[in-house]
Amino acid sequence: MSWNLNQLFKTLIKSCFSILLGIFLIFHPFGLSIDAASQKASMSGDFVKDTVSVAQSLKETIAISENEENLSEAKDQALGLITAYISRYRNRPQVNGSSSFTTMQTALNAMAGHYKTFSDRPLPEKLKERLNKELTRAEKIVVKEI
Repeated sequence: MSWNLNQLFKTLIKSCFSILLGIFLIFHPFGLSIDAASQKASMSGDFVKDTVSVAQSLKETIAISENEENLSEAKDQALGLITAYISRYRNRPQVNGSSSFTTMQTALNAMAGHYKTFSDRPLPEKLKERLNKELTRAEKIVVKEI
């Protein structure tokens, strides 16, 4: 009799855990997709304007000093902006072959790679210089191209 009661208790615990895990998995991604949707909505769809605004925004993030309080938040916003930009324009053949897009993509990959790999370290000075040059170059090229 006690063996049956013990089995029933174990089955109830497993069932409750499974239900709670299922509820967590159902509702958790929705919060992330809302944030991603708001980042994607920040892209206007105009390649030139988006490229210039993303480049300027990322230059401002690069210029933030290491000891400022909002650096972590700025890094997160920069990563969201990078993701939104790349996901918006990577699969568009009319822009993804342009030199402005490839230059921009190179800079974005370098910046995102550093932030994701070394999240607790500031950008090295050499990388800051390279990113500023590439972002400025991408801005100039995109205005001339179109």
